[in-house]
Amino acid sequence: MTQIKTAVAIGEAMVEMAPVGDGLYRRGFAGDTFNTAWHLRMALGNAAHVGFVTRVGKDKLSEAFVSELNADGLDTSGIGRDDERTMGLYMIELDGVERSFSYWRNEAAARSLADDPAALSAAIKDADLIHLSGITVAILSTTARSNLVDVLTDARAGGARVSFDPNIRPALWESDQDIQSSIRAFLSVTDIVLPSFDDEHTHWGDANPDGTLDRFTSYGVAEVAVKNGHGPVSLFAHGQKYAIPTPEVADIRDTTGAGDAFNAGYLAARLLNIDPPTAVAHGQHMAATTICHFGARIPKNSVPSIKAG
Repeated sequence: MTQIKTAVAIGEAMVEMAPVGDGLYRRGFAGDTFNTAWHLRMALGNAAHVGFVTRVGKDKLSEAFVSELNADGLDTSGIGRDDERTMGLYMIELDGVERSFSYWRNEAAARSLADDPAALSAAIKDADLIHLSGITVAILSTTARSNLVDVLTDARAGGARVSFDPNIRPALWESDQDIQSSIRAFLSVTDIVLPSFDDEHTHWGDANPDGTLDRFTSYGVAEVAVKNGHGPVSLFAHGQKYAIPTPEVADIRDTTGAGDAFNAGYLAARLLNIDPPTAVAHGQHMAATTICHFGARIPKNSVPSIKAG
């Protein structure tokens, strides 16, 4: 009998106000690693346990968020509560299908998610896969970042794999130097990295996706999948490089959350031991489905399922 795997995502979830047309907005919940965890759970069903680790408040919005996760089958035992803070909020503005964001997150409870290393370690105990992002890192204090590195080091020593999407949001960082030094620290405890080429070109000067592959592998990361919009995904896995074309997508409505959805499809497949090139195809399909809907998450009944074999 195959043992059911456990995946845990660490990061920030926010209240999302997403346009639905005619000046109207729909309230939901989103956040890069949360989007990935949610799509993982929907794609895998009962084939894996999926949890989300963060901090929220004790207000009605926070209660609604946790209740939604419970209803959708995610493990919420790793969600801490804050007496004084609540969730951050962001609003999506669309220009055609491209998006921009306005954020209200400075006092979000998620900023303290790694302040207690013992609690954080307990929240990811026995996880087979742990996913986090550059946003997870950027919202933390210097001490909390160090706590998180230590906790991930211990988890890897216990057999967990760590997935990291650099997902650089410059407004959250003090400088490019801060971005580079902090991300390098987390790459030292990363097994799978899922960057976007535009970020890597802007903040590291990579000339092309192949250069991004080379840089990450030089840091010792064993598995790299570089997203590049509608361009091919550049993959390094098992010592080989691949360039996997991205299928054309019709009827695009909103590109919000495409990278997070790709991560979910890719990681869901890898959690089931599907080979990396096929995992890329699952990631591409998940991303393509996402951008044909408004907001960062696919409607629940439309999430592509992913099965072993």
